[in-house]
Amino acid sequence: MLGPVDYLLWFLTALVELSVVVCALARHSFRRYLALNIYMLGSLVVTILRYWVFSHYGFTSSEYLYFYYYSEALLTVGLYFALITLYSFVLSELQTGQSIRLAAIVLLAGTAFFSYLVIQQSTDRMLTRFVVELSQNLYFVGLVLTYLLWGAILKLRETRTQLIQLVLSLGVYFSAFAATYALRNLYPGLHLVSGHLPQLIALSLPLAWAYAIWRVPEEERLAPSRLVVVPR
Repeated sequence: MLGPVDYLLWFLTALVELSVVVCALARHSFRRYLALNIYMLGSLVVTILRYWVFSHYGFTSSEYLYFYYYSEALLTVGLYFALITLYSFVLSELQTGQSIRLAAIVLLAGTAFFSYLVIQQSTDRMLTRFVVELSQNLYFVGLVLTYLLWGAILKLRETRTQLIQLVLSLGVYFSAFAATYALRNLYPGLHLVSGHLPQLIALSLPLAWAYAIWRVPEEERLAPSRLVVVPR
């Protein structure tokens, strides 16, 4: 059974997800970060629908579990493409937008194929196992891509503060969830990864994005000395 803390975190997550979109509209940044805002809108809809399914069928029902894992896979794919758009921002001067999109689709297809190979021996609930495996693998792919993007930021000496904060928040988010998945696979009975920790991690990303969009002006730039100097 869920307790008051679970309901509070559920409500706060929906509220902060909505605040990201509201802040983007207020700062006229909705179109600029279109993929990020579409992902956040989708996440808000999923949060509301998950509560509806939970309230009608129960937290441990098959209906809720199926909806949770399938919606999680869709959101992970959406977040993956939101990350790719940040690549386009950082590498905009190199005019590699089309190549980045093509590479992103190829990598996504490769991850899906690898996920299928992992679960192809399963004889029951194969599709469900596939979406769970795909979500986990995409989190690890997203983690690697985020750190590669951070390397590109340092190499190109990107100084746009808002963009840097969006990338850093994604790095923290992917790192936390990848660690959670790893611990869950290694220690299935560990309460830490099945309690409030995943909810807190899920809350951290929209909170960081809302802060970056609302509090950090789009034109603000970091002093070059505050970035790690990388020899060219």
